[in-house]
Amino acid sequence: MQPGFFFGYGSLVNRRTHAYEDAHPAQLSGWRRAWRKTTLREVAYLTAVPDTTAQIDGLVAGVPGADWAALDARERAYMRVPARHQVRTHLPEDADLVVFAIRDGHHHNPDAVSPVLLSYIDVVVQGYLHVFGEDGVQRFFDTTDGWDAPILDDRRRPLYPRHQKLQRKETALVNDMLDRVGAKVQPVSSFNPLKD
Repeated sequence: MQPGFFFGYGSLVNRRTHAYEDAHPAQLSGWRRAWRKTTLREVAYLTAVPDTTAQIDGLVAGVPGADWAALDARERAYMRVPARHQVRTHLPEDADLVVFAIRDGHHHNPDAVSPVLLSYIDVVVQGYLHVFGEDGVQRFFDTTDGWDAPILDDRRRPLYPRHQKLQRKETALVNDMLDRVGAKVQPVSSFNPLKD
């Protein structure tokens, strides 16, 4: 039996957020990303959504020790979707490979109550920059929907649990890309999605 693999397309592209040693770059066809909210989390996050015309960059990694339970815990708001024949990678044909996505009909557009965290965007962009370069960052923005969502500027006190410290040039790149897509970044004082 072949070991299990998964395709990561968000924070998992940032190798600083995990210890999956055999992670390598790959492309997933037939999907794009979207910022979405669900009742399962307090803030919006990325999900993969079907799109027959799209292709996204990401990392393929093996499930350490075939411990799907630990990976499912990290990805608790998602379901596993078989994707072996949609991923260009060097894995054997019979390898089990999935992409994590929110169940259809269980996600909605982000709003002021469930915004996107800037610290989360920072982590994702840093990962794409290190793995795919600036062109990869551009592709990330181009193949992700929902940039009209409210974005909470939590950089000074990050709310994202796997936040990372960015270099000045990385922060500038994130800011430039957000400006390019017309994103609306709001100060943390304007709302706090985690208060009671």
